[in-house]
Amino acid sequence: MISAAKHIIKQCVISTISQIEEIDTEIVVKLADQMRLMNFHQWFELLKCIFANFLFFLKRVKATLSVVRSVVLLVLDRNQKTKVLEGTLAEGSPGKSFNTVTEVGYLTHEGMFISDAFNEGEQPSVGPEPRNQRTSYQSSEPCGSDSTSEQECTTESSSSKEQTSSSVTPGGVEITINEDMKLTDLELGRIANNIQELLYNASDVCHDRCVKFLMSRAKDGFLEKLNSSEFVALSRSVEIFVKDTEELCGRRSMSLRGALQSQANRFVNRFHEERKTKLSLLLDNERWKQAEVPAEFQDLVNSIADGRISLPEKKPTGTEERKPTDYLIVDGQKYAVVGTVLLLIRIFLEYCQCVDDIPSITTDMLIRLSDLIKQFNSRSCQLVLGAGALQVVGLKTITTKNLALASRCLQLIVHYIPIIRAHFEARLQPKQYSILRHFDHITKDYNDHIAEISAKLVAIMDSLFEKVLSKYEVKAPMPSTCFRNVCKQMTKMHEAIFDLLPEEQTQMLFLRINASFKLHLKRQLARLNVVNDGGPQHGLVMADVAFYTGNIQALKTLENLDLNMAEIWEQKR
Repeated sequence: MISAAKHIIKQCVISTISQIEEIDTEIVVKLADQMRLMNFHQWFELLKCIFANFLFFLKRVKATLSVVRSVVLLVLDRNQKTKVLEGTLAEGSPGKSFNTVTEVGYLTHEGMFISDAFNEGEQPSVGPEPRNQRTSYQSSEPCGSDSTSEQECTTESSSSKEQTSSSVTPGGVEITINEDMKLTDLELGRIANNIQELLYNASDVCHDRCVKFLMSRAKDGFLEKLNSSEFVALSRSVEIFVKDTEELCGRRSMSLRGALQSQANRFVNRFHEERKTKLSLLLDNERWKQAEVPAEFQDLVNSIADGRISLPEKKPTGTEERKPTDYLIVDGQKYAVVGTVLLLIRIFLEYCQCVDDIPSITTDMLIRLSDLIKQFNSRSCQLVLGAGALQVVGLKTITTKNLALASRCLQLIVHYIPIIRAHFEARLQPKQYSILRHFDHITKDYNDHIAEISAKLVAIMDSLFEKVLSKYEVKAPMPSTCFRNVCKQMTKMHEAIFDLLPEEQTQMLFLRINASFKLHLKRQLARLNVVNDGGPQHGLVMADVAFYTGNIQALKTLENLDLNMAEIWEQKR
């Protein structure tokens, strides 16, 4: 079987190479070297050819072993009937039969002899057997101490005499066996059972040869460099072959599946490193400006909303070209995004689809996708909050618009984390659920980052208020230059973030900014000893405050904002 398996692979390789004109067999002599010159499509077709030939080979082995096993069972059955007949003749009571319990009774079927359990249509017909049939054994003395037979002595052979026994098969062929060479019923039973082990061995041999074939092509990193669709095709083909051989031989051979898993691990490493490098390059070239959203990315997002966590099929050329939009619409919400985030969503789907195609790599992919999501969070923090983009891409300053846009991008990723988590959870065993905690940690990190950006936006205005209001003087004309300056900066802040952040976030941000403004104004009024006593200075301050309130509430979505300006005065005791 080992020899035949080697020959099958050799013939498949020779046959395939002979049909490839690009490979000059006179220059490249060794088969292994010739095989390494094949591209993936050529090599994959060769692999499928080997699989098909091995399946045919295993069917032939199974058919051959079935014939051998049938012969063994027929001989065993004949032995049983002969022993029963001998017992009946010795006792002289023909009616008392078929009650003998043999040491291989486990091979009978519901109390019948094996031949009685066979399908009559599948066995050769045998005529009535005479009572004194030729297969009856010669009686002999019990085995002595010099006997070469087993302790059971079921053949009752003696080493002192060379006796023979003749047996007639159902086909009418007479077989003569020396008594001392004759197998016991127990030995025949073992042979019948061990024949199945030979079929298992045949399956293992085929799988082992396929592993060597696979590894010989993997030496130069060929399999690691496959794109995801090619590796998926390879995985599916191997899985089909493994299942076919398991069904045919009755046992699962693990070597080929194990070899594929080893390659899958290498594939996952390369797959992840490629995307990690790509994300790093995208981030290092990101200028943190709002990007237009091509129609294909909106389609991508829509497909996720419909429950399809996979890459959509490419639309045929010639279809009507759609213009890009300013925002990505997700569940009815507008998201202003940078280009990197659009590509990151696509990368997420590549990981999810890879898990669908190769289920064995689910846990590895989950860990690596978590790593990628963390990378975006930490690197974007370094570039925007940490102002790394000033050096990396040469931005002059990190503006409030840059900060608000980064916040919105982070919010979009947070929106998709539960969807990605659910996708992976459905493909994990319950005992593996603990690995999902990665997503909980990531969500917390993202929300902390978003909160830091909001705090930074407030801090920018807080710094401005401290600087401007420290020079505030309560004197005409009103509104004062100081309050005019404050309102001008507040309007600029609103213009920068209004189109980027949702309405409720803008309102919450301005409430925090207003609280900071009131705190600094209260401190300055305390230093100036201005109190709400209805006097002239109090009147001038109230005129400034009215100007401030009117300007803030004139901004879009802030009309009904409760500014509670009474808090600028010290409470009377």
